[in-house]
Amino acid sequence: MEGLPDPLVWEILNRIKRTADRNSVSLSCKHFHNLDNEQRQFLRVGCGLDPPNEALTSLCNRFPNLTRVEITYSGWMSKLGKQLDNQGLFILSNYCPSLSDLALSYCTVITDEGLSYLSSCSKLSALKLNFTPRITGCGILSLVVGCKNLTILHLIRCLNVSSVEWLEYLGKLETLEDLTIKNCRAIGEGDLIKLGQSWRKIKRLQFEVDANYRYMKVYDRLAVDRWQKQCVPCENMLELSLVNCIISAGRGLACVLGKCKNLEKIHLDMCVGVRDCDIVSLARKSKNLRSISLRIPSDFSFPVYLNNPLRLSDESLKALAQNCPMLESIKISFSDGEFPSFSSFTLCGIVSLIQKCPVKELSLDQVYSFNDIGMQALCLAQYLEKLELVRCQEITDEGLHLVSQFSRLRILRLFKCLGVTNDGLKPLLGSYKLELLAVEDCPQISERGMVGAARSISFRQDLSWMF
Repeated sequence: MEGLPDPLVWEILNRIKRTADRNSVSLSCKHFHNLDNEQRQFLRVGCGLDPPNEALTSLCNRFPNLTRVEITYSGWMSKLGKQLDNQGLFILSNYCPSLSDLALSYCTVITDEGLSYLSSCSKLSALKLNFTPRITGCGILSLVVGCKNLTILHLIRCLNVSSVEWLEYLGKLETLEDLTIKNCRAIGEGDLIKLGQSWRKIKRLQFEVDANYRYMKVYDRLAVDRWQKQCVPCENMLELSLVNCIISAGRGLACVLGKCKNLEKIHLDMCVGVRDCDIVSLARKSKNLRSISLRIPSDFSFPVYLNNPLRLSDESLKALAQNCPMLESIKISFSDGEFPSFSSFTLCGIVSLIQKCPVKELSLDQVYSFNDIGMQALCLAQYLEKLELVRCQEITDEGLHLVSQFSRLRILRLFKCLGVTNDGLKPLLGSYKLELLAVEDCPQISERGMVGAARSISFRQDLSWMF
């Protein structure tokens, strides 16, 4: 063991993925231990650090080449000891010269002072903050001023980040490629215009507004003017995810949808105000689109100042079918609750997508227009591998019988579908055509009726949703 050449030991260590196993093998001999210390690049710590600063110092000394560190206190309670504080980030900045990726989750005692220590980490390119309530916009600004190679920034539930000067500074640097802002109450859609020319570099944008504070930040006149006057280049955008956003003509993110010529994946979830012309413009520009997910809000989701909101119609679906020849993943759902939406997507529009696009994955949630005729159309979807039907109440056993004719289907999921029974699965019994059949909360299907319909089955029955 001691005489094995270093390249062979590195190959062995690279094949061991679990941290516990890496720790065990490093104890087998001194040679392995030393090389593991040199090679270890990722460290994940949290509640087990006791006392935290001393323990972190020891770990940093043992693993001098760390490039990625994750500190998480999910599930932490005071009886578990103290959390890592600002001094811990000072230790990282001094003992980890190669640090390039840092993630902090539920670190409730770290403040702007701690982030300021990280500004000396010249190689830091990725920072991810999840529920760090004491950090403000001033702390983030101090970090981005020092870390000029930052390409990835994730802010999730950072409730006290109100000032957005850091966005403007990042816009001038033009280094940012991946930006995630979720449930940061004081940051609105209009603030993103401050990214300026950095829009040209961004490849991935996820922006989610806290649903309870959706209308808290109202567009001011200056923000509207800046969106309309400033060119927003998005040539490199590959993935775009917007949740609970207000999208209005000529404002904010509506200016982005029609300019992403290389977009591959888009997710619009409960985005109020999206119009057919927005989706048509997106489809015509994004010829490389591979995945689209639409969750449509009900009429009751629209604020009072958006009079007579226009629903999305088949015009959007037909534009996608005609302009996106690579579209392979489609998810369409309508908001549930006491007042569900009534789809303005007809069966004709959905079938046009199925017929003209190489659809591999199709998920429909509460799409009332999809019925047995739609299932018949899926018989011609020669690339379809995964089908998910949620609360599609117009599908009966007659439509479910057709599943056995879907040439490439491997995964079928049925959730809360009232019209299907055990009889609908009979053509599949004994064939083991499917790799997975998952049924949840369908009152007329039993676990016994699924046996033999797939290599693997998953069953759950909870009918409380019906009452």
